[in-house]
Amino acid sequence: MNQSQLTVMAPLNGELLPLKDSVDPVFAGGMVGEGVVVNPPAEPARQTVVAPFNGVITQVHGAKHAVALKDEASGVEILVHVGVDTVMLNGEGFEPHVSEGDKVELGQPLVTFDAPLVGSRAISLQTAVMVTSGESVAVGDTHIPVEAGKSPVFAIGGEAPKAVAPSGEAQGTVQTLSFDVTVLNPVGLHARPAAQLIKIIREHQSDVKLAFNDKESSGTSLTAIMGLATSRGSVITITVTGTDAEAAKQAIEAGFIAGLGEEVGDAVAVEDSAEEDIDENEAPLLATTAVSENILPGVKAAPGLVIGQIYHQSRELPSYPEEGVDVQDELGQLDYGIDMARKGLAALVERLKDEEMEEQAEVFFAHLQMLDDPAISDHARHLITTGKSAMWAWHTSYLSEAAQLSKLDNPMLAARATDVEDIGERVMRHIMGVENDSQQMPENTILVLEDITPSEVVTLDRSRVVGICTLEGGSTSHAAILAASLNLPYLVNVAGEIRNFANGSTAILNAGKSRVHLQPTDEDIAKTGAEAEEEFRIAEAARKDTLKPAITKDGHHVEVVANIGSQADAEKAVTLGAEGVGLLRSEFLYLERTTEPSVAEQTQVYEGILKAMGKDRPVIIRTLDVGGDKPLPYLPLPKEENPFLGERGVRIGISRPAILRKQVRAILRAAAKEGRVRIMFPMIGSLEEFIAVKALVREEEAKVEGLEKVEIGVMIEVPSAALMADVLAEEVDFFSIGTNDLTQYTLAIDRGHPKLAARADALHPAVLRLIDMTVKAGEKAGKWTGVCGSLGSDPAAAAILVGLGVKELSVSVPSLPLVRAAVRDMDLTQCQELAGKALNMSNAKEVRDLI
Repeated sequence: MNQSQLTVMAPLNGELLPLKDSVDPVFAGGMVGEGVVVNPPAEPARQTVVAPFNGVITQVHGAKHAVALKDEASGVEILVHVGVDTVMLNGEGFEPHVSEGDKVELGQPLVTFDAPLVGSRAISLQTAVMVTSGESVAVGDTHIPVEAGKSPVFAIGGEAPKAVAPSGEAQGTVQTLSFDVTVLNPVGLHARPAAQLIKIIREHQSDVKLAFNDKESSGTSLTAIMGLATSRGSVITITVTGTDAEAAKQAIEAGFIAGLGEEVGDAVAVEDSAEEDIDENEAPLLATTAVSENILPGVKAAPGLVIGQIYHQSRELPSYPEEGVDVQDELGQLDYGIDMARKGLAALVERLKDEEMEEQAEVFFAHLQMLDDPAISDHARHLITTGKSAMWAWHTSYLSEAAQLSKLDNPMLAARATDVEDIGERVMRHIMGVENDSQQMPENTILVLEDITPSEVVTLDRSRVVGICTLEGGSTSHAAILAASLNLPYLVNVAGEIRNFANGSTAILNAGKSRVHLQPTDEDIAKTGAEAEEEFRIAEAARKDTLKPAITKDGHHVEVVANIGSQADAEKAVTLGAEGVGLLRSEFLYLERTTEPSVAEQTQVYEGILKAMGKDRPVIIRTLDVGGDKPLPYLPLPKEENPFLGERGVRIGISRPAILRKQVRAILRAAAKEGRVRIMFPMIGSLEEFIAVKALVREEEAKVEGLEKVEIGVMIEVPSAALMADVLAEEVDFFSIGTNDLTQYTLAIDRGHPKLAARADALHPAVLRLIDMTVKAGEKAGKWTGVCGSLGSDPAAAAILVGLGVKELSVSVPSLPLVRAAVRDMDLTQCQELAGKALNMSNAKEVRDLI
């Protein structure tokens, strides 16, 4: 190389950072070469990368996001790489202005890019400037603003360059000042004051960042400032970096005091006077409150009565150092963490298999395989060799992998991001020497936490955990359904006062009565023990008599059937007295796979289930119910603002009839060979939808020889279907009410919402009135109505449903004995009186108190 100095200038405007600050670990580790990073501002929308010196273009990447150029005198070659993971855009948002072989001059445009578009799709807009020909660089001041083509960023073959202020101004001392300002504007920083703030900032050279409530904004982005969602009284932390930082600080502070173009003095004075007696931390008006100091209410998610001691679970990990001590020691810690996580996962898989939870075992077996994937561990090991700690390297690596997966278009692969985070945290706990909370829990633990996921329910050590209390969550969530199947009493939306009781406090969790009793007396414990024994006796008696007919005391027969999702469920249901299947969730055939199941494969599965049930027991097969929270990787669905109100359930079959036709053909072929089938369509919202899919069934039915006419029904899950039940009844053979979705659509509450789901109670009178309307419409047309949602599995709710005229209760397999026993203990006349009262109540709590 020629020893004369080559000074490389900034290729675009922004903040100059050392290369180690790159969010791309490959760049940060110097694996491409030495250099710097320029972090461009959010505005303007179109930004241009210019030549950092006079040279010749040696490469323009096919994805248009990177340009290489060479200084002909010295032979030094530089790569300018816009953004992180921008290669995935395949050129979208980029416009190159040069080609390979072109000679360019300092400041000549190389590439223009759409900052909002690229920034929304890529991990970062950070632009790396790196020497790819092997030379060392001398970098001067960093964390300063630079101007494209005018500010030097590093030198080769000489001393580090002196900083040059943007726009050719004299460069003074660079300062970084951080200070707080209070928003005085009545409605916060909306468009007008935000624009005024930007105007003040742009009158100075310093870079400005705003931070509020865990969000950060550029000081020159109108949408980002408004996105901070401030209000009057919000305290914003502002960081100013540059040579005129002090002047910028004073101007910004003065602007906030003056109201940023709005009148704020009178508003502050009036509001201060009006609000002097208002508690800003007042509890929500409908918050769950304690019944007494020691008895806290909740909402039953899974039944049961247990005595134990509460344990507050914490998911937070301790802080850790970024820099390592010794490379070999750090590598050893990483290997230890991975090995211990592997052993723990293997033990969990075996336990789940022993408990006949094969489906869940497969999930964690997949975690084992992912743990051995070198994509994460090799990256972590590389970071350790650069001096990083095992904890920092592993944490950075698995979060980076999860972030990349979450951006993929394939929904199955994107969903694996959560699995990677789960695996990553397991290893982190072992590296840090932090035991999993489950290992610290005492026996008879009643677990207390904010919320719980289905996978967390499965992995609980049930030799220690006897019940669950969450401050949030829904009574019909997937976690709730899973807890019920594992016989774990579960209470959601528990009053926050439970946090006032220390770990080890004795508690009685009575999910059936929707409460948890803290620090009970010996007399309370003795009484509860007797109640638990009585509940156990009743459950055992129900199991013993489960094959007895489900007939009320006054001779009214109620058909009690099962909700199933596999042949194993069908076989178990028969042993517990199920008179048929009221809901076969057929989507188990479609989920967790990369291709659509064939007609032959579906037929074989349906035949096995029908054979297990026998020809005398009818089986209702619900057609494919996906979309919403159940995407299919081989069924691309558009991204929707609210997927639960979009293309899901029967709407997929209507828009993609080939999928529906294959399923119907398989069902009918199985029916012709093995047993009694009824077909049921989910999410029907109108008569025209039902007529369309009914016609498809009849077309396929005509092609199967020797098949009797199949009954076709609909799930009542959408309020419009219940309101139009009298019209639908003329066309359908039966109704089956899906109380879970009917409840969330009627009450406009997502049943998975962390704060509101506890209010989504299927015993709300509004839901009961829709059930009543449906039953009456069916009876008038001579059609029967069943219930297949979670409400049907609640023995306490059975009396109201029977009283409303429901003919069939389709329940979870474990609930069969108790629901059948509940029917035998009923009197139809009394049930009808109870139902009449429930319809006239004002809320779900009153109905639950009634039953």
